[in-house]
Amino acid sequence: MAADIQPQARKPCLLSKIEGFQEIVSSAVIIPKEDGVISLSEDRTIRVWLKRDGGQYWPSVFHTMPSSCSCMSFNPETRRLSVGMDSGSICEFVLSEDYNKMSPALTYQAHQGRVTVVLFVLEMEWLLSTGQDKNFTWHCSESGQQLGSYRTAAWVSGLQFDVETRHAFVGDQSGQVTILKLEQDSCSLVTTFKGHTGNVTALCWDPVQRVLFSGSLDHSIIMWDIGGRKGTAIELQGHNDKVQGLCYASHTRQLISCSSDGSIVIWNMDVTRQETPEWLDSDSCQKCEQPFFWNFKQMWDSKKIGLRQHHCRKCGQAVCGKCSSRRSTIPLMGFEFEVRVCDSCHESITDEDRAPTATFHDSKHNIVYMHYEPTTGNLLTSGSDKVIKLWDMTPVVS
Repeated sequence: MAADIQPQARKPCLLSKIEGFQEIVSSAVIIPKEDGVISLSEDRTIRVWLKRDGGQYWPSVFHTMPSSCSCMSFNPETRRLSVGMDSGSICEFVLSEDYNKMSPALTYQAHQGRVTVVLFVLEMEWLLSTGQDKNFTWHCSESGQQLGSYRTAAWVSGLQFDVETRHAFVGDQSGQVTILKLEQDSCSLVTTFKGHTGNVTALCWDPVQRVLFSGSLDHSIIMWDIGGRKGTAIELQGHNDKVQGLCYASHTRQLISCSSDGSIVIWNMDVTRQETPEWLDSDSCQKCEQPFFWNFKQMWDSKKIGLRQHHCRKCGQAVCGKCSSRRSTIPLMGFEFEVRVCDSCHESITDEDRAPTATFHDSKHNIVYMHYEPTTGNLLTSGSDKVIKLWDMTPVVS
């Protein structure tokens, strides 16, 4: 009798590990069209790793900086590497064609405190940066001259830029996302978004669909539909810890997110998603009309004990525990984990409605940084275990 062969679940394939660091790798990138990686470590080193014939990665460049490196931006076309420092300066290097040599280019005195994000924009010849001094600045990458700056409400932890419209997206520690319109030597405030209850920890901009993704300390991801001009914001709830990185694969319309507990989540964004409802206010349960515990008048009139208030995640109504005793996933609303719903909504949710729109994978190390290279389909994760892991994502991002 032939045995039933169960199809294997598709998952990321671990290609390589890069080890030997004395401290945590705070930032790293995959070099496109090369079997190589550039890493920054808290031990003040910049290393360029190239894959040798034996399949192992060995450093072709090992450079020690005068202070700790906090962030970087690498442009493969110009091989320009911009490194943000704890001291507030940004040091720029140019890598040789064979990636065996790194030559100093410019140094920018950009900030009064630790540089949190640096972003090189080749099309504008601008170097954008943010720091713990709460300043967002942009410099001319040819002359090194500062062109302008903007004071933020809190120090910035996420930065993206749209070349076509010259809009900078700035996410900060207050949970706010600010959109700025940049000119050659000035900028203007366009608008601000506030949807997170914790720090913004990651931003990702897709210029094709014109949507911005923000990840947060509050474990959530929000998709802001900038291009639709309707103010649509879609929540994605699939992490149990701080979101550490976001990357969007526009060719397959999939979002890759990583969190500090080591989880990698692949979200299918090629579905029609729904906004979560606003939570309604009420002094009594909107199902059974039992008073909530602060509604003293109704409690006295009805001679009933006040109940604790909850909210149904599907309809947003204020309900008591008895009327919302059921749990369900609602993937099209972004709830990949079971959440509280009222009894009537629970009856309306079908098995088709519960079909997952995301897949979950374990990297087996606590992720502090991630980078996705779409040309190869490879993902890099750096962990608190001082190890870089390289993953083939084509089994799940396709």
